[in-house]
Amino acid sequence: QVQLVESGGGLVQPGGSLRLSCAVTGSIFSINAMRWYRQASGKERELVAVVTTGGNTNYADSVKGRFTVSRDNTKNTAYLQMNSLKPEDTAVYYCNANIRKYFNDAPTSYWGQGTQVTVSS
Repeated sequence: QVQLVESGGGLVQPGGSLRLSCAVTGSIFSINAMRWYRQASGKERELVAVVTTGGNTNYADSVKGRFTVSRDNTKNTAYLQMNSLKPEDTAVYYCNANIRKYFNDAPTSYWGQGTQVTVSS
């Protein structure tokens, strides 16, 4: 069974840093783009960052220059390094990946369980 397992959330003061991880477990053929989303209380889920298989990245304007997305294809893991955190970054962060379980499969979208990030003094 394919799962996305997230870790690294927590409580941090404004200006602090956190590093989120998203590990893909289970038997798979390939992982396409990996994405990080976040959803603050009472708000819609928003895309934060994307990293392609080749390492190309894209970011929401609100996190550019502060967040860095990366991936280790040998570990089937994506990371989100978050620096200079602000209270408005408080949200549940979700990992999403398009995964092919077999070589002739169409990619299927999988989601992690979410990890809470709280930025507060």
